[in-house]
Amino acid sequence: MTKRNIEDIGKADGKLGVLIPGMGAVTTTLIAGVEMVRQGKSTPVGSVTQMGRIRLGKRTDNNEPLIKDVIPLANIADMEFFCWDVYESNAYEAAVKSGVLAAKDIEPIKDFLQDIKPATAVFNKKFVKNLDGKNIKETKTHRESIAALKEDIENFKKEKNISRMVMLWAASTEAYAELKDYCNSLEAYEKALDDNDPNITPSQLYAYAAVSQGIPFFNGAPNASVDFPAMVELSKKNSAPIAGKDFKTGQTWMKTIVAPGIKTRLLGLNGWFSTNILGNRDGEVLDDPESFKTKEVSKLSVLDSILEPEKYPELYKDYYHKVRINYYPPRGDDKEGWDNIDIFGWMGYPMQIKIDFLCKDSILAAPIMLDLILFGDFAKRANLSGIQEWLSFYFKSPQTAPGLRPEHDLNIQIMKLKNTLRYLIGEDPITHLGNEYYDF
Repeated sequence: MTKRNIEDIGKADGKLGVLIPGMGAVTTTLIAGVEMVRQGKSTPVGSVTQMGRIRLGKRTDNNEPLIKDVIPLANIADMEFFCWDVYESNAYEAAVKSGVLAAKDIEPIKDFLQDIKPATAVFNKKFVKNLDGKNIKETKTHRESIAALKEDIENFKKEKNISRMVMLWAASTEAYAELKDYCNSLEAYEKALDDNDPNITPSQLYAYAAVSQGIPFFNGAPNASVDFPAMVELSKKNSAPIAGKDFKTGQTWMKTIVAPGIKTRLLGLNGWFSTNILGNRDGEVLDDPESFKTKEVSKLSVLDSILEPEKYPELYKDYYHKVRINYYPPRGDDKEGWDNIDIFGWMGYPMQIKIDFLCKDSILAAPIMLDLILFGDFAKRANLSGIQEWLSFYFKSPQTAPGLRPEHDLNIQIMKLKNTLRYLIGEDPITHLGNEYYDF
């Protein structure tokens, strides 16, 4: 493997444009938080790029700087935001309505938030039945929609004097849809676009508009937006980093912490029952069975990938796994995830683990978005393209190369992320072998 050099990474000069389809609770929480941090009124808790450290060299070197001090990331002061949404509310109105942030964290930046107004969105009610906004483009074909999105992007770029851009999908979960054969090649997919195929979703149109221009695209929902061969081909052709899907926030994040612990101890699993209640726009959308199926598939895939029942049939072959999501308006963004886990140990004796996680979905998702924006821009400047598996740490259903099983173990994911950073700046990876400290 050729050793990389930090000098080969392009400079983070100029403004970084952040393109976000969806300006609901998650997006406004991100934008408000970034601006409060920029003004010195808040701390970016939860952000690996802003608060995380990376060990360089041996343990005895005691060299563990902040990631942002050794990795040439963009400065958050240089970020400009552009959003699309089916509702006309500006970022201030949307933040107030979502109810995530207190007035003390919104009012000081009211003018800033009011200046961020969503562009008309590409939308198809077939894929999100429980939304009924009117701020929608009047395009008639897929190609017209893509052209309109590209025009929005170009106008934003000129107006704000943008040097580089990243797009993150933070809009609603689309109805579940099986990928068609034309998704297996770029040529066939582009013909389907020309033919205005009804199975092509809005999220795919946003992804195509970005990736076809070399803009990194990261998918924060469980829709199939870039995780199929045609879009991977397009990303490589245009040198656009891609990754997804579905931001790893509440209950699934807990699973990627607890399940590896059960497997590491070689304890058995009889069943894992998970239920959620939430009342934000995400919960309203997921109240539709077709949209819920998309989310369910994403959530159910985690345990099998971690536990590998085919390798450990005595422990995991026949475990029962159930996931429920219930729309409960009084909770708003304060989601509650409850897990009942039935495990067994030595001589088959049963035990239980119960988790009640009361969290704020947007508070957990916002730092994920910030990190993906900065790492996505970094990946582009480091001349990376195609699937960025090293960013699996941030997703429920990490995108991988064909034939590879996704890695869901949170500890392995963060090791892969940091080792990728080390590699890209010419540092040695950390193996944790430690044999140099002992006599053998």
